[in-house]
Amino acid sequence: MSYLEAILLGILQGLTEFLPVSSSGHLVIAQHLLGIRGPEVDAALALAGEDSSAVFELLLHVGTLLAVVIYFRAHLIEMLISLFSKNRPRERALILKLAIAMLPAVAAALIFGDQFKAAYDSPTFTAILLICTGVLLLLPRFFQRPQGRGTEVGWAQAIMMGVGQAVAILPGISRSGSTIVAGMLGGVNPSKAAEFSFLLAIPAITGAVIYERDEFRSIEASEVGPYLAGSIAAFVFGLIAVYGVLASIRKGKFEYFGYYCILAGIAAFVYFRFFA
Repeated sequence: MSYLEAILLGILQGLTEFLPVSSSGHLVIAQHLLGIRGPEVDAALALAGEDSSAVFELLLHVGTLLAVVIYFRAHLIEMLISLFSKNRPRERALILKLAIAMLPAVAAALIFGDQFKAAYDSPTFTAILLICTGVLLLLPRFFQRPQGRGTEVGWAQAIMMGVGQAVAILPGISRSGSTIVAGMLGGVNPSKAAEFSFLLAIPAITGAVIYERDEFRSIEASEVGPYLAGSIAAFVFGLIAVYGVLASIRKGKFEYFGYYCILAGIAAFVYFRFFA
């Protein structure tokens, strides 16, 4: 992989990890378009006993993890302090809500892990799921509950957002999009739903990196430079994406991402179905 390819994929990962357009879906489609991933490449890597593309994706996730940690550093410090103080019940409750919201994704990964991995080999199926993400992002426009006392993320909304995250293990389904929409449909203030979604990304991404940590053993010396360049790009553009999503929600333009996903999904489906 060249530096240019690594940086381009890093930019793509950074933007789409937090923009509600599915980072996994865009990476699957981009890698097939660039010829970095595909049946022939995967077969060669398997024969070699390694999967360098998996290592690269992990490093990109590390970059986006650092981005969200930097953005929410004040929140995280408050949550850490609450573990040693009885005067911060709100922060302690938030930690418990995040833990509960993680359970559906953990269960789904353990039960359907192989099926989820198989989905990453099909750019056509990924394109269809990207269209589904677009439709999902338009739902709050028609079905969002009135915001009253439930503007904060409650226990029930945390579970709903956790289920949304579990579904988003599939490539093409946006993690941030599905969790934010689940919160909005549950009556949560859009900005609060987005903040909870981004905080939820921290244990989700951390868990994925820890779970796949053995993949780092397959990295070669020649790949270190491009991979680090891609990870740095993912960090920078991930931070930009967090600011961008929160700004779009405040301005009431969240649904625009839905239109994009539908158009991008249709274009990708047509290409891979009839021309690839």
